[in-house]
Amino acid sequence: MRHSISSPASLLKTAVCVLLFTGSFAEAGDWPDWRGPHRTGVSSETGLVESWSPEGDNLIWRSDFQGRSTPVVLNGRVYAMGRTGKDITEQERVACFDAGTGKLLWDHTFNVFGTTIPFNRVGWSHLAGDPETGNIYAFGVQGLFICFNKDGKILWQRSLTEEYGRISGYGGRNQTPLIDGDLAIISCLSSSWGAQAPGRHRYFAFDKRTGELVWVGLPGGRPFDTNYSTPVVAEIEGRRLLIGGNSDGGVHAMNIGTGAKVWTFKLSKRGLNTNVVIDGNRIYAAHSEENWDSVAMGRVVCFSGNGTGDITESNELWRVDGLTVGYTAPILHDGLLYVVDNSANLYCLDAESGERLWEYSLGTVGKGSPVWADGKIYATEVNGRVHIVQVSREGAKKLDSDLLHRTDDVHAEIYGSPAVGYGRVYFTTEEGIYCLGKKGVPFKPTPSDIVKVDTRAPADATPAAVMVVPAEARLTPAGKASFSARLVDDRGRFIKEVPARWTLDGITGTLEGNGSYKPDAGGQAGRIKASYGSLSATARVRVIQDIPWEESFETIDVGKHPAHWVSATGKFAVVDKDGNRVLKKSPATRGLDRHATYLGDPASGGYTIQADVMGTRPKRQMSDVGLINSHYMLILYGNHQRIQVVSWLSDLRMAKHISYKWEPDTWYTMKLKIDSEGDKAIVKGKVWKKGEAEPDTWTITAEDPHGMDQGTPGIIANSPADLYYDNIKVW
Repeated sequence: MRHSISSPASLLKTAVCVLLFTGSFAEAGDWPDWRGPHRTGVSSETGLVESWSPEGDNLIWRSDFQGRSTPVVLNGRVYAMGRTGKDITEQERVACFDAGTGKLLWDHTFNVFGTTIPFNRVGWSHLAGDPETGNIYAFGVQGLFICFNKDGKILWQRSLTEEYGRISGYGGRNQTPLIDGDLAIISCLSSSWGAQAPGRHRYFAFDKRTGELVWVGLPGGRPFDTNYSTPVVAEIEGRRLLIGGNSDGGVHAMNIGTGAKVWTFKLSKRGLNTNVVIDGNRIYAAHSEENWDSVAMGRVVCFSGNGTGDITESNELWRVDGLTVGYTAPILHDGLLYVVDNSANLYCLDAESGERLWEYSLGTVGKGSPVWADGKIYATEVNGRVHIVQVSREGAKKLDSDLLHRTDDVHAEIYGSPAVGYGRVYFTTEEGIYCLGKKGVPFKPTPSDIVKVDTRAPADATPAAVMVVPAEARLTPAGKASFSARLVDDRGRFIKEVPARWTLDGITGTLEGNGSYKPDAGGQAGRIKASYGSLSATARVRVIQDIPWEESFETIDVGKHPAHWVSATGKFAVVDKDGNRVLKKSPATRGLDRHATYLGDPASGGYTIQADVMGTRPKRQMSDVGLINSHYMLILYGNHQRIQVVSWLSDLRMAKHISYKWEPDTWYTMKLKIDSEGDKAIVKGKVWKKGEAEPDTWTITAEDPHGMDQGTPGIIANSPADLYYDNIKVW
């Protein structure tokens, strides 16, 4: 039985933008992407080590580091993402080392918040480097997408959780950025507002220099789980495509200039974690879950892609069922496909036919993706082993295998892949970052050359769509947003900016002819529309209130919620209760009962948030209600009858709780304030029965030595039973 392939090509009518230039890499010493300069897991370097030892043989340097990501090698430096600290000082970390000596050049640490990912899975995603600018891009487990310059200065930052409703799972699966042309692309599960309220796996393309949102792509359907497949870029039939595994179990292709879906290849009944590799129009993909068309577990498959979207059953070229390659990215080199299964077995397949040529055991747990270089495969195994294996079509030969330890009797876990650069091999572990190379060989960092390919449409191109940039704007009534309209052809290539006719949809304010918009007062959300001839497109606009503000819900229609709130649809809705309109959250019909909704601007700080809350307990379960201020949460737990201050739900890094008896079906007032004292934050929470005098003292106070002083106001609630909010105030 062969796959049935779905989805014709379609050009999305959402706001999209185009790449003016696309970088392709000449053979060089940099390793700017976690899968190498061509995103295939292959290096052209020669003269690399065949053996080494932790005691010093061919070990150039080792520096203290704790992580599970793959380093990138750029600017004569090695950059890695990981974690640091203990107990209350635990944080996520991006560090930069001199590639030649291992000297720590800069170290940026930042807090984890608003997630249930545990500390030992922090720093899972890999960094991405941009050879053109030298900038480094990181995506943290809390949803921060950060652009650093080569010296560690933050150039821009986006909070995907607070801005776009990024959904975080407990497992730690986190996406890795991809840099292509002028775009910095990251994907995640998200549930925000308006048409983007349903939880889906979305792709967000930002201008790599400014952080401005260019387009949002939605190629797949309902997600089955979180995933961490990083898409790759390929040009097929003259169209530049972004191709990757999705949380819905399919491999999807999108027009990288617009985010528009081109085609879908069904593969699994669960989300995909492995990368695809591409050779021409041949696409290789793998997974380890149940196949979409059979009960067999796992598949490696080769299919042919195109640039037009007319994929059919005949596009599948070969498949091998029963290979459970669920975590590692394949290697494609010289007509051979190398894959590592979940049990750390390395397989070599004929890339043309899928014939299994040989198998080699690397250990017991396969999660680090291997790398091919200099006729050898460099591979890691979770249980602390680093392998060097000589490979050919005929078989594999062990050259070296070393075991790393945290202590004498505990191995150091390794989840990342090796990176090859400047004649050396770099990798990270739980207990250090390593550089392997031949001693005495001169060290000479070689920069990547970028060949800028002009992908602008020809002068006589026919416009296929108009696009609005930015794709989404967030502003206050005192602010102003400027939009541009751009024509693209059917390949998503930029033609020119045009003087469009601008109109508003669902929002009010002053609109100027050049695409400049100034909103009226109050919170609102809607779209701005650009029309040019018969073509039109929209951008999303969210207007948030200036602080101070108050929401009593009396002017909100029953069944609705404030339209500009992020991640409220399907969770919170206004109801009539006891003669007033209040906000209600009921038990979830699907998914988790716990949910956070974001009410304002991630740059807000120095405010106080207060609300009236009520929990219920119709049977044995009582609801939990809480407030969010600058990433700190004040939560009333119903079943546990306590009050807690916390920022990191699973780790409890700075958490503090006290017993607090509170009654169901009774209104209480909650208040949360953050005071800053140097680097320290003093988190103050207060709770009292509604209608009674406010207590003079704070109910609970906690200190955080790594204080946070900015973040959107929000509410967080767990609803095994109905719960309610009213009279939310921020000042």
